Amino acid sequence: MTCVPGPNPNAKYPIPGDNNMQFIKNVITMPNLIAGDYSYYYAINGESFEDQVLYHYEFLGTKLMIGKFCSIAGEARFMMAGGNHRMDGSTFPFNIFGNGWEAHTPTLDQLPIKGDTIVGNDVWIGRRATILPGVNIGDGAIIAAEAVVTRDVEPYTIVGGNPAKEIRKRYTPEVIAELLEIRWWDHDIEEIERFMGAIASGDMDLLRQMGKPKQEEGGRPDED
Repeated sequence: MTCVPGPNPNAKYPIPGDNNMQFIKNVITMPNLIAGDYSYYYAINGESFEDQVLYHYEFLGTKLMIGKFCSIAGEARFMMAGGNHRMDGSTFPFNIFGNGWEAHTPTLDQLPIKGDTIVGNDVWIGRRATILPGVNIGDGAIIAAEAVVTRDVEPYTIVGGNPAKEIRKRYTPEVIAELLEIRWWDHDIEEIERFMGAIASGDMDLLRQMGKPKQEEGGRPDED
C-alpha cells in the first residue's frame, strides 16, 4: 500500500487555498509564544492566531506554551498576564496616563501574575472559549465552546461553562494513565501515521503496541 504523505508540519497554511487554517508554530512571531507541530488555529475573519493572544508582553517573563496536535477553534482567546491590574489597593492604572502619574507604576511583584499558560497535547478548544492567565490544560482535554477557563484542567477532562467546570472524564482513570504513558504525539510521524486509525478511534488494544516514544519529556516544545 502506497503511503500518502501528510501535511507539511512547516507550512503556514497546510490546506492549499485555505488561509484560515493555520499551523500555529509557523505563523507566530512572539518570542514568548511556543507551539508544537500540527497544532492549528482556524480563523473566522482572516485573523492570525496571535490576534487572539491578548496582553502578552515579553517583559513580564510569562509564556504561552501549546503542545502538539491541538485543535483551536476560531475566536478562542488567551488572556495573558499583561492584562492584570494591581489589586492591593485601587485597580485603576494611574501610571499609564503619564503626566507625573507614572511615578506610581507597580513593580512586577505587585501585580497578580500567575505564571505561564500551558496547553498540553491533543487538546481541543472550542469556538470563543477564553483561557485566563496561568492556566494549565492537560493532555487530551476538551474545552467547550464559550467556556471561560479560570483554573487548571486535568488530562482527558471535558469542561464547559463560565467559569468552566468539569463535565466528565473522557475515559476511565486506568485508560487515561495508559494514554499518558503511551504519549502517541511524541512518536515519530511515521509511527503516528501507522497507528493513526487507532489514535483516531481510541483503540487501546492497538495503541498499546506503539511502545515507548523516543522523546522522554512532555510533548510541549522546550522552553529554551
